[in-house]
Amino acid sequence: MAAMIPRSRYQELLSQYRDINLIKIVTGVRRCGKSTLFRLFQQDLLKSGIEQAQIQSINLEELGNEVLLDYHRLHEHIVQRLVPGKQNYIFLDEIQNVRDFQRAVRSLTDRGGVDLYLTGSNSKLQSGEWATSIAGRYVEIQMFPLSFREYASAHPEVSNPEELFETYAERTSFPQVLSFPEPVQRELTGRYLDDLYNSIVLKDVMENKGIAEVERLNRIIRFLSSAVGSEISVKKIADTLSSAGLKMTPPTVESYLRALQDCFLFYKVYRYDLKGRKLLKTLNKYYIVDAGLRYRLLGGSNRDSGHVLENIVYLELRRRGYQVSIGKLELWQQGVRRNIEIDFVATRGDETSYYQVCEDIRDASTRERELAPLLAVRDHYPKYLLTRGYSVGNVEGVRHLNVIKWLLGEI
Repeated sequence: MAAMIPRSRYQELLSQYRDINLIKIVTGVRRCGKSTLFRLFQQDLLKSGIEQAQIQSINLEELGNEVLLDYHRLHEHIVQRLVPGKQNYIFLDEIQNVRDFQRAVRSLTDRGGVDLYLTGSNSKLQSGEWATSIAGRYVEIQMFPLSFREYASAHPEVSNPEELFETYAERTSFPQVLSFPEPVQRELTGRYLDDLYNSIVLKDVMENKGIAEVERLNRIIRFLSSAVGSEISVKKIADTLSSAGLKMTPPTVESYLRALQDCFLFYKVYRYDLKGRKLLKTLNKYYIVDAGLRYRLLGGSNRDSGHVLENIVYLELRRRGYQVSIGKLELWQQGVRRNIEIDFVATRGDETSYYQVCEDIRDASTRERELAPLLAVRDHYPKYLLTRGYSVGNVEGVRHLNVIKWLLGEI
């Protein structure tokens, strides 16, 4: 079944945290595979010897579970079905739909014998009093749509990864699309993405965040989509909308941007001053959760394959557990001040690495331009140049890698 392809990294993380007295919260954009992940992990539990009666799984967006949207009834429903004397595994999908859900969750975790797993499609799970009340008692697993490696595993019949990558970037990485038959996949994918977009905009942004101006919201989403990989000024967005007759102040734009981040549609990436070792708060970049959704929103009119490739690399670094920022460095060369940029500074624990992303560096001037920022950083952390071309090995200590092979985990 295509929609049930393994999500190994996330399954391994859930296994690592299994039976530890922490609430496991899986967050991510709608339909990225959170419910499927729970089914996969429940299969892992059954294989390990856990009995079916010890597992309760409730999707709180299903109409049949509407009565459980009252936290008292949800709590009672679960408690009545607990197996005494054994560990019980409780999976609650889209828990934010339950008003005051924190009351039921806290009671369940305090009683013992319960290993609790939650999903949510917006940041309501980690905001306000709820987050304070469980500080130190939960672990968040951020989930994304399919990686290219996962996508390729569902297409073993395709021998050319370059060709498959084009499909991945243009159609979508949302897993449900893999179940559509190929003759009509493109058409059904378009309809699916339209429906998904409307669900995110109407339910996760407008309803949950109280935003009423759909036209302004759509304009901002399209603005961010067309500008992935570019520095964004809040004032510029406000001025652009105002010039189009949709007057907005910078603080209002900021509130819209926060809402889009809260529903995991866009990810904000700060610039990082490599010399001063501090984050810069202005002129950040935004990356969209799925390149195919961007393509659909812009109607194919703004492919900008270089920035799309950069977007895909950013998401892959996040999947691999890195925190990511944009590297900034000021240099004086021959009496002239130059500001240079490294696409990504990736950190994970004590590990740091630098990534520059470019489609093609066969042209000498392009190669020099892309290598220069990496060579300017005088430390011993690994430095990578990812391109669509074949790897030429090390260039003055910079590892040049084929980005397709890197995404597939082959190098």
